[in-house]
Amino acid sequence: MAQQRKRNPNGAGTITKRKDGRYQAAVYVLQPDGTRARKFAYGKTWAECDGKRRELLAKVDQGVPVPTRSAKLAGWLTFWLDSVVKPRRKLSTYDKYEAHVRLYLSPMLGTKRLESLSAPDVRRFLLQLEKKTTAATAKESHRVLRTALSAACREELISRNVATLVEPPRPTPRELSPWSLDETLDFLAAARRDPLYAAFVLAIAMGLRRGEIVGLRWQDVDLENRVLLVRQQVQRRRGVLYNDETKGRRSRALPLPAICIAPLRWHRMRQQSAYAAAGIDWVPKGYVFATRTGRPIEPRNVHRSFVRVSESAGLRPVRLHDARHGCATLLTAAGVAPRVVMEILGHSQISMTMDVYTHVVQDTQREAISHMDRLLKRRPARE
Repeated sequence: MAQQRKRNPNGAGTITKRKDGRYQAAVYVLQPDGTRARKFAYGKTWAECDGKRRELLAKVDQGVPVPTRSAKLAGWLTFWLDSVVKPRRKLSTYDKYEAHVRLYLSPMLGTKRLESLSAPDVRRFLLQLEKKTTAATAKESHRVLRTALSAACREELISRNVATLVEPPRPTPRELSPWSLDETLDFLAAARRDPLYAAFVLAIAMGLRRGEIVGLRWQDVDLENRVLLVRQQVQRRRGVLYNDETKGRRSRALPLPAICIAPLRWHRMRQQSAYAAAGIDWVPKGYVFATRTGRPIEPRNVHRSFVRVSESAGLRPVRLHDARHGCATLLTAAGVAPRVVMEILGHSQISMTMDVYTHVVQDTQREAISHMDRLLKRRPARE
């Protein structure tokens, strides 16, 4: 009686001999889109084919996606946005990544296969995009592509990230020209009667971002001990205002300068009066800068008020974010250590602080190096 051939258990795949003499393994594997499909592997001998079958089964056990056919870059980018970026990153980050994928990466590189995408392909893409848009846009698209391919490497869909082999474009740094001290004082004098005067003082004296100002709540402000806690921001995305984590996802406790205390006290008194007139109960843990119904104000309205006051004071136009730059400029010019400036502004890296305010640092260095003239001055000749 012929011995019956043993069958592999369900899910372990099969190995068959082809007419050309080679062996073929078939295993059901996980696809990048979450479905399951059959993956084939081939070998000259049964043992070689069995080894490939075991490798595929190991990936199945680990939950690693194995595409049955070479995935196109556009398909992977869509999967990456939906399955990796959206659940783990901030909504603002997702929107920025999605825009680069939709406008540039998919139309210009989407037909390339993941494993066939090469460094020259990426280099040509960046050159074309820089000519079509700007160097800054091309640099950001390079960063999005590099991040997406790094995720593909972690999923073992490709063996290397070719985007890391290509140097991104170098955009020309934006020339910073924040207000001088006199201009800043003129603005504060003109804004004293504005309903958002306290917000402008926080932007100038503490370098808070616009979203951080709008998201500030009274429970985060301790006027008695002069401490302010920055732990959230308010953003508008897709037509909806929502609370979000701070940039860098970390809170920071800052001492309140004395110049901020009186404007915040006066703002709270006026807010209480406005709530009482509207028949709304005063909520001590509500938003510092809110509408008459207690909702946070629109972030763009803060900018509009800032521009209106600037024009009324006859000042040269700058962005509200430049008030944040001006804060760092004044702190650096006053001799505050860059590391302290970094913590106050909430930068994630000291290099960001140093790069943005290099012109102020150079002035400080020039003053420091001038002492060398005095120290190394030639000794008068002896008689």
